[in-house]
Amino acid sequence: MATKKRSPSSPRSSGATATTQGLLPWLGIATIVLLLDQLTKITILKLFHYGESLPVTGFFNLVLVYNKGAAFSFLAASGGWQRYLFTAIGIAAAVFIIHLLRKHPGQRMFCWALALILGGAIGNVIDRVAYGHVIDFLDVFVGNWHWPAFNLADSAICVGAVLFVVDELRRVSKK
Repeated sequence: MATKKRSPSSPRSSGATATTQGLLPWLGIATIVLLLDQLTKITILKLFHYGESLPVTGFFNLVLVYNKGAAFSFLAASGGWQRYLFTAIGIAAAVFIIHLLRKHPGQRMFCWALALILGGAIGNVIDRVAYGHVIDFLDVFVGNWHWPAFNLADSAICVGAVLFVVDELRRVSKK
């Protein structure tokens, strides 16, 4: 006796399966961000000594530095407890983002934003767990003024935050 396959739109098919299928592309994007972030950090760790800098352009260097704090080295000089705080915040953010992606898989810009933030957050959590600090290596400057060094995870988080704001402004303007 042949069994009939259920179509994804079948009322008897699992809602969890549809949710998971809607979630997978966004988790894929987050995974790509995470892999690129970790690959670049491993490469920099292998090619540079701590503090070593390589000028690339008149406004950009590659440099290996460590950040024990958060953005702009916030709490970097604390006694080490901040590693656990920022790791916990990153994990909590990842869980919440996955929940949001599961609830709203069809909102493209919103999910792009969340996927970028998710990949970046997990990339920095991995650093904190593995090394006790975040590996930064992108150094942008104007004259003698340097933006704090950052990495691809930080870049993805910032781009995701901008997309999130743009998406919200579009949503508000439609009302």
